[in-house]
Amino acid sequence: MQTFLIILIVLVSVLLTLIVLIQNPKGGGLSSGFAGSSNLMGVQRTGDFLEKGTWGLAIALMVFCLAINIVGPSASTGKAGGLGQQIEAPAQQGPLNLNPTQQQAPAAPADSAK
Repeated sequence: MQTFLIILIVLVSVLLTLIVLIQNPKGGGLSSGFAGSSNLMGVQRTGDFLEKGTWGLAIALMVFCLAINIVGPSASTGKAGGLGQQIEAPAQQGPLNLNPTQQQAPAAPADSAK
């Protein structure tokens, strides 16, 4: 089910990108975007098909993203290989030596001269 939803999300994303790129902006940029109230998402006089397609695909993308979160494995399921599985850290036997060529300096002798 997750694979199917992922494929749908990718397909809807590609279609949404193509529909947005197909639209012909006639506004003239950001400066004219604030001038008129008929300007919706930076595009004026967009055809009904492209406008409805854009809204429909955007809503479908949101629904599919929510669905994959609901259907996907949760952290509390405890399934093998799932997100709920805890990873144990290996026991450390001593201090980490990240640079093997560097040797530790001998400990400084205690100051016995008083």
